[in-house]
Amino acid sequence: MRIWGLWLAAGAFVALWAAPQNPVPPAPPEEPGERISVDVNRVNMLFTVMDHKGRFVTDLRKEDFELIENKRPQIVQEFSAETDLPLRLGILIDTSNSIRDRFKFEQEAASQFVRSVMRTQLDMGMVISFDSTAQLISDLTGDPGVLETAIRGLRPGGGTALYDAIYFACRDKLALDQPKSKFRRAIVILSDGEDNQSHFTRDQALEMAQRADTVVYTISTDTTRSDLDGDKVLKYFAEKTGGRAYFPFQVEDLEQSFENIHNELSHQYIILYRPEPLKTDGLYHYFELRVKGRKDLLVRVRPGYFAPRM
Repeated sequence: MRIWGLWLAAGAFVALWAAPQNPVPPAPPEEPGERISVDVNRVNMLFTVMDHKGRFVTDLRKEDFELIENKRPQIVQEFSAETDLPLRLGILIDTSNSIRDRFKFEQEAASQFVRSVMRTQLDMGMVISFDSTAQLISDLTGDPGVLETAIRGLRPGGGTALYDAIYFACRDKLALDQPKSKFRRAIVILSDGEDNQSHFTRDQALEMAQRADTVVYTISTDTTRSDLDGDKVLKYFAEKTGGRAYFPFQVEDLEQSFENIHNELSHQYIILYRPEPLKTDGLYHYFELRVKGRKDLLVRVRPGYFAPRM
């Protein structure tokens, strides 16, 4: 069923599921912060640490980190390595005409990724395809087999509504599990980065991912590296959410890209802190997280957060 028919009614969003042959364009969105509940006291951030050779560093403690916001040191209230924290995962697969010749291999690589990363009864995943519109193929489930079946049943055709797919996945699915600190949220996007059909903009999609505390990983399907603008879009979403973008040079390299994402999801830390001073202005606030005295270590984390509006 098509998922992007949205109308504003009674001051709130009402999702209408339009027939596939007649999707209804969405009305202008409300302020995203009004839909998502947030912890007004603490900021939750998921991140990884790597050395100069690209190896994950997993033996760090709270005392090893320095957190700065608005030139002021911040006190970390909670810190832990969260490889066992339940994962909420969105697999977003481009089914537009532009990837038709590589689609079968992409399906196999994505299916293998689901088998390797999902832990039954602990993690939950969903599959969203996007061509001219975004479609929820499989809702959040703890059964990897259901997700594999959904991926293998996809067929390519149509334009590309990448931003709509990200917006929907974050607002209507990943943001609903509360409290945020109890789950890891991630999206893996398999696409060439082109968008020519979305109703939401790139920045609206990014803001929704940031508000939902969702890390975005992207894998480019353009192995020719001919669409530089598409590559920039994929890199933009990854960098702004603390994820990573992968650009395989041949279709066979997709499996390695998925394996790299799997490894990163298995080597994460989480920090929670209460900003001082706490501002409830609804604006985006930047912070800097680094390992004390270790310039050789790279911390991959989103650059900031949206404060609640009071």
